[in-house]
Amino acid sequence: MNKKIILSIAVVVVLALGLIWFFSQRRTDLKDELQAAINGEKSEVMTQSEYPQILQEFYEAREYVEVWLFNGSLSKSGKELLDQLENSKYDGLQPDDYHLAEIHALSSNPEKENKRFRNLSSEEKVRLELLLSDAFLSLVHDLENGKVDPSTLDPEWKFEKKESEIDYLTMLNEVGNGKSVEKIVEQLYPLSELYVQGREAIKELYQIHKNDTLTWEFAHVEGAIKVGEEHAAIPALRKRLIFWDFLNSYDMENPDLFDSTMFAGLQKYQKANGMNPDGVIGSLVAESLNKSPQDLIDIAAINMERLRWMPKMDWEQEMVVVNIANYQLDYLIKKDTAFTAKVIVGKEYSESPTFTAPMSYLVFSPYWNIPESITKDEIIPSISKNPNYLEQKNMEVVSSSGEVVRASKVNLSKEEGYRVRQKPGGDNSLGLVKFMFPNEYNIYIHDTPARSLFEKENRALSHGCIRIQNPEQFAQILLDSKEWDDDKIQEAMHQDKEKVVELDRKIPVVILYMTFWADKDGKANFRSDVYDRDQALLKALRSAKSSLDKA
Repeated sequence: MNKKIILSIAVVVVLALGLIWFFSQRRTDLKDELQAAINGEKSEVMTQSEYPQILQEFYEAREYVEVWLFNGSLSKSGKELLDQLENSKYDGLQPDDYHLAEIHALSSNPEKENKRFRNLSSEEKVRLELLLSDAFLSLVHDLENGKVDPSTLDPEWKFEKKESEIDYLTMLNEVGNGKSVEKIVEQLYPLSELYVQGREAIKELYQIHKNDTLTWEFAHVEGAIKVGEEHAAIPALRKRLIFWDFLNSYDMENPDLFDSTMFAGLQKYQKANGMNPDGVIGSLVAESLNKSPQDLIDIAAINMERLRWMPKMDWEQEMVVVNIANYQLDYLIKKDTAFTAKVIVGKEYSESPTFTAPMSYLVFSPYWNIPESITKDEIIPSISKNPNYLEQKNMEVVSSSGEVVRASKVNLSKEEGYRVRQKPGGDNSLGLVKFMFPNEYNIYIHDTPARSLFEKENRALSHGCIRIQNPEQFAQILLDSKEWDDDKIQEAMHQDKEKVVELDRKIPVVILYMTFWADKDGKANFRSDVYDRDQALLKALRSAKSSLDKA
C-alpha cells in the first residue's frame, strides 16, 4: 500500500480518535458536574436549581449527552430555547429570571449568531448546558402555574389552586428526542386564544415603547376640565392623544386651551378605553392618559400572570363572566357574547372576590336578608336615630326560625338569634330578581332600585355583590323558555313573596379582576385598578427569582 495513503489513513484515525476523546471528555465533564451535585459537593447550578433530581435523572438516562449544545455551539433546541427565554418578556415575565444575563455573559462572540458560544472552556460549556436546562424547567413552571403564588399575594383570589399537569422529566425527554421547544411552550399557554392575543398586544407595546420619544411626567388634574377651559396639563395630555393616534397634529394659538379639536379626539379615546365619551377630562381620564407605553406593558404583564393562575375550565361552554375592573357582565355561549350588561361591584372596603361557582336558580321578588355586619354598622345606628326606620324601609325582624316578630320587642344590639330583612318590592335593595350561584362568600348577582348608578364611570359602589343592569333581559335569556315571556317575568318580579325558579342546568359564573386584555381584533384594553391590586403583583413579578446568576 502506498505510504502516502497509509499516512492519510493514520491522520484520519488520529483525528477521529481525537474527536471521540474530545466529545467523551465533554460528557465526562458534565457527568462530573452532576455527580458532584448528587454527592453534596459544591455545584452552583445544581445546588441552586429547584429541579436537581429531574436534571440528574434526565442526563443520567441519556448518558450525559448534551441537549442544548452541539459541536461546541448551541444545538437547534438550544437556539429555540434561547429565543423563548428572550421572548418571555411578551408573557410579562422577566427573561433574567431564566438566567438570560448569565447565558449572554458566557457568549464569546455575542455579535456573531453562529459563533456566540464557541471557544468556551469545558467548565463553561457544562455551566451553559445546565443553565439552559434549569431555565427551561423554570420557564415551563411559570407558564403553567405563574411565577407568583396568588395565595401569598391576593387575599381576594378565591379560585381553587391550579393543579400542575406537567411531568417535567417527560417534557425534557421530548426536547431530547427532537420535539420543538416552541411547540412545547405554546402548549402551556393558558386560555390559549386570550393569552396569545395578550402576547401579541404586549409585543406591539414593546415596539411602541422602542419608538417612544415623549416625556411622561405626571400631568396633574384635580376636578374636571371641560372644553373651552384652560389648564396647564392640556399640552401634555394633547401630545398623548396624538401619540396614541386619537388626534392628528395641528396648529393652535393657545396650547393650554382645551379646544374643540382636542375634545373630539378625547371622545374617541374615552370610547376606545371603556369610558363614558363625554369629552370631559376628569381624574379617571387623566390617570389613563398619564400611562406611558412602559406603564401599559407592566399592566399587561400583571394580567398575563392572572391568566396563568386560572384553573383549567371549558371556555367553550355556556358561562357567565364578570370582570370587576371593567364593571361588565358577559353571558357567553361557545365564547360568543350572547348578552352583555353593565354591573356595579363592591366598594374598596367591600371588595368583590374573584372565584367561580355554578348558577343554579333565580329568585324573583326576593327578600333581602341583611348581613350581620350591615345590620350592626348601618341598620342599628339608623334605628337609634329614627324608631320608624325599619317600617319606612319596608324591613322586618325575623327569628332564627324565620318567624316575623315585632321590632319593638327586640334589642338587636344585644339579643342574638334575630335578623333584619327587607320585604319584596320596588325599594328592595336587591331589586326585583337575584341570580344565585351558592358560594361561601355570600356573593350573588341581583337587580337594584338605584338604576341611575349605572351611568357612573366608577361603579365600585356595592357591599360586595354584583348589581346588574337590565336584569329582566338576563333572566329571560337564562330561563330560555317560551313559558317565561316578558309578561311572565314581569309578573314574577312584582309579587309580595319570593318566587324561586330552578334552572334546568348549572351555568358556571366566573368573576375576574382584569385590568388588561386583548380582544379578537388584537386591540389592547386597559381599565382602572379600582382595588389597587396591581402594584403588589407587579412588585412580585419584577422581583428577582433566583440569586444563581449573581453568584
